[in-house]
Amino acid sequence: MATLIDSLNGILWNYILIYGLLGAGVYFTVRLGAPQFLHFSEMLRVVRSAPDTDKRGITPFQALTVSLASRVGTGNLAGVAVALTLGGPGAIFWMWIVALVGMATAYAESTLAQLYKVETKTGEFRGGPAFYISKGLNAPWAGALFSVCLILSFGLIFVAVQSNSIAEALSGAFGVEKLWVGVAIAVFAATVIFGGIKAIAKVAEILVPFMAGTYLLITVLVMVLNISEVPGMLWLIVSSALGLQEAAGGVAGGVMAAMLNGIKRGLFSNEAGMGSAPNIAAIATPSPHHPSSQGLVQAFGCFIDTILVCTATALMILLSGVLGTDEATGMQLTQNALDSHLGVLGSYFIAIAIVFFGFTSILGNYSYSENAMTFLGLQGKLPMTILRFACLGMVIWGAVQTVTTVFNFADAAMGMMAVINLTAILLLSGIVYRLTRDYFGQRNAGIEPIFELDNFEGPKEGISSEIWVEKEVAKRV
Repeated sequence: MATLIDSLNGILWNYILIYGLLGAGVYFTVRLGAPQFLHFSEMLRVVRSAPDTDKRGITPFQALTVSLASRVGTGNLAGVAVALTLGGPGAIFWMWIVALVGMATAYAESTLAQLYKVETKTGEFRGGPAFYISKGLNAPWAGALFSVCLILSFGLIFVAVQSNSIAEALSGAFGVEKLWVGVAIAVFAATVIFGGIKAIAKVAEILVPFMAGTYLLITVLVMVLNISEVPGMLWLIVSSALGLQEAAGGVAGGVMAAMLNGIKRGLFSNEAGMGSAPNIAAIATPSPHHPSSQGLVQAFGCFIDTILVCTATALMILLSGVLGTDEATGMQLTQNALDSHLGVLGSYFIAIAIVFFGFTSILGNYSYSENAMTFLGLQGKLPMTILRFACLGMVIWGAVQTVTTVFNFADAAMGMMAVINLTAILLLSGIVYRLTRDYFGQRNAGIEPIFELDNFEGPKEGISSEIWVEKEVAKRV
């Protein structure tokens, strides 16, 4: 079984997805007119927009913070270090490229998630890839397969991965027993996830800005203390990626190693095209009331994850001079780098940062699986309770285990998710194009965009008229 899973991952991640995800990003960037570059200010405007009073959903800012809770995890600390170790400084340049084109993919999938969202019997919004696959492509079987893969990977196994990272950090820094770390995480997580997605959104709205803001503040402090060296490090990243300078740290493979490792780590980090963030994007009440506005919010999430947080980690490591000086990699390399800047406080800060990054990732990952349960018709109290206890059990299990095969299985499940999602959004790209043209057509005319289904030029099957016509048109009139 382990050999089969490894082979599947090799095919998915070394061939299909590394080109598929990158290609999709380039395709959407070109077809949609590079919205992530030409309309960046609109992203900021929409993120800052006032929350809608519609209680069926969460606010755009809450949706952003929940998606960031999942995106900005321990990979932003350890993953960047791995990219630097295997690909040299040039790998960070390719992470930037992946993030910049991936913003267009993130926009496309979250826009579709908004368009095809539904209102449940309890009066809450639900949606995501499974819904637009089922309704937009008339392929409910593919939506069901996507949902199962999402629950297995994000709802169960990835929460164990995050728990393991937290336990390792606290055990190494403070000598805390891993089992008790797992139990404590599970208890804190239970107080949130048993409140459902809205409770998760309220917690993420507070924790994520604090978490990311504090981490960026520390890295900015490091850069200020080494300000004369920062331009040189930025040039090192670019020149190494383009082959203008020999790779640092004894990295074998030169430009190709930088490219492959940067692209891989970038894809894992920002999750654009994976079909994860659209699950929370669909639940938001967009402001303005148009599917494209929530797509813009989630595109900005990619920017924060990679261009800000991952770059901050990379510069902190490069400025420390520890890259290539010892055998450390992953989280240990990041920790050693901050130690060189802040002394023993660096180890403690990284340990605490991992706790926040990992805990919020657990909450974000779980929220996606709850959405998938709704698509499968398992939104009742008993199925949800079983899912929540299973998630908490994996948190405790993950704290004390390191079973590579199980984690590789999660990568395979996520790979299957990405293949299904990429296929779907490319097939539905014409709808994304029409929505984008409608949104920016109204903006260019000086009108606050509102999506009206009756005026939509694309196919209307599977789109809720109650969500997109009756109430909003009444408000406008």
